[in-house]
Amino acid sequence: MTTINENTFKSLIATTLREKEDGYILSEMFTRYPSIQELLDVTEEELLNIKGIGKVKAQQIIAALQLARMNPVTTEQRFRIRSPQDAYTYLQDLQHLQQEHFVILGLNTKNEVMFRKTIFIGSLNASICHPREIMKELIKRSCACTILSHNHPSGDVTPSPEDIQVTERLKEAGLIVGIDVVDHIIVGSNKYLSMKEKGYF
Repeated sequence: MTTINENTFKSLIATTLREKEDGYILSEMFTRYPSIQELLDVTEEELLNIKGIGKVKAQQIIAALQLARMNPVTTEQRFRIRSPQDAYTYLQDLQHLQQEHFVILGLNTKNEVMFRKTIFIGSLNASICHPREIMKELIKRSCACTILSHNHPSGDVTPSPEDIQVTERLKEAGLIVGIDVVDHIIVGSNKYLSMKEKGYF
């Protein structure tokens, strides 16, 4: 299938919104949602968090994206995750970050990545990890399952007690809403650990 490239897509959105391609709004949109697929999945609520986008402009963007979504040439080839190694390949950029980033991947029934989102930045602990908020993100995008991930800036991929506790809480929450937590990948320096593979859940 022929896919549309990012520059052409940006040009189409800019024309629709009567905005400059290098203007703040377009630049911020593509910074927050770097792939075409992520942008196609954006919600009006998320757009309203961008400075300069009010309700009317957000609705214009959603309408433009709905039209784009109906055109198959705007659909990128989704990344399919068949193994923990595949998940690490998709997430290995986390190893370069100086702070812990907790990220979720939303997958469809074919284990293709529908979206990626950083939930929070900082040390992972159960008190700030709200299963309801995380599951809401996945339900909103009709995901079948999810992969959790975070990095250890120290480079050591050994799970902490908090890592295990958070994973168990999210696994339980997923069972309630029908979204399977497939794995929790801990990313270190040029290595990773699959909590599912190692028997942590």
